[in-house]
Amino acid sequence: MKNASDILIVGGGLNGPALALALAQTGHSVTVVDSLTPDKLADDGFDGRGYALALASQRLLQQTGVWQHVGGNAQPMLEIKVTDGHAGHGPSPFFIHFDHAELEEGPMGYMVEDRFLRRAFLQAMEDQPQITLVSGRTVTAQAPDQTGVTVTLDDGGELRGQILVGSDGRRSGTAQRAGIKRTGWDYGQTALVCAIDHEKPHHGIAHQFFMPPGPLAILPLPGNRSSIVWSEQTETAKAIHALNDAEYIQALRPRFGDFLGEISLAGKRFTYPLNLTIANSFIGNRMALVGDAAHGMHPIAGQGLNAGLRDVGALAEVITEATRRGEDIGSPLVMERYQQWRRFDTASLVAATDVFNRLFSNDNPLLRLGRDIGMGVAGAIPGLRRNFVREAAGLTGDLPRLLKGQAI
Repeated sequence: MKNASDILIVGGGLNGPALALALAQTGHSVTVVDSLTPDKLADDGFDGRGYALALASQRLLQQTGVWQHVGGNAQPMLEIKVTDGHAGHGPSPFFIHFDHAELEEGPMGYMVEDRFLRRAFLQAMEDQPQITLVSGRTVTAQAPDQTGVTVTLDDGGELRGQILVGSDGRRSGTAQRAGIKRTGWDYGQTALVCAIDHEKPHHGIAHQFFMPPGPLAILPLPGNRSSIVWSEQTETAKAIHALNDAEYIQALRPRFGDFLGEISLAGKRFTYPLNLTIANSFIGNRMALVGDAAHGMHPIAGQGLNAGLRDVGALAEVITEATRRGEDIGSPLVMERYQQWRRFDTASLVAATDVFNRLFSNDNPLLRLGRDIGMGVAGAIPGLRRNFVREAAGLTGDLPRLLKGQAI
């Protein structure tokens, strides 16, 4: 059976549903294909994972009807403290302190647990009659032609659309089937990810502590809990991940410090190999890539999901405006508009995170001195500090309307 929609989206993580909701609001019919089954999509068990949503990303969720389902479980990020040092020796006296009070718009962002965010997207899609969710299925083939694209599912079913969007991760099958190559490299680092309970309140403050093996991010969750993204050299990370829970906390403690009192694990532990990967093209024949399918970067600034939601806002706006002009939304001209909008911004962000990681993930005394002085200067100049605050909130650059809090 061949079911037709305006847009087919492969990948039901976060960016795929966000794009589906944005397009459905402007009258497009959308089919989302997700390999996960409905029970896994709706699982509300706490597993320790969370996302740092910039203020601009929160605006997109507000505009697409997702925030009403998740806002009550979000933790505002009111301050960010960036420091440099060695595990067990405390931070350098030079640091940068960002405060949301320097913004007129509100908090710099929000921390939201993975379980709440996924469930919120699922609820919002269920409320939208223009969206069809095909769950528990994978795409095995895609065939573009003059008027659209047909995809074949693993059960033999077929779906038809004017455009195919790949939102299926760093190993995107959509990109591979289109013959799109990737550029990138491995960092030799692995992220250890978990959540912790702590004795003292975090007051909505996020911390980024740079150490020679890699950075440690401590991100506030509701209550006396925080999300941890802890980067180590891969062999060290493997050894730490193999420890039992008590030994794991003992390994974390000298890196974490005692500023939040006693700490203990909350939820599961995860590891993620860290690499840089960017698609050589964000578009193909009647096809576009968003999120990790287009670009994967180091989590050093927590920009992965936020960059993906910028893709979502840009692509939804390009498609909607083309529809209103009566254009073929899958034409090369329309697809190229999306690529031109997002390619440079993404390449700049990927390059910045790469340079930042290389600058801070080493123990060269000259580099250490230079970066400490640089942080001290940046923290002392109000105009420069305010620019960093706006960057952290996702309010800089050529923003799509949804990320400005405006309807398309």
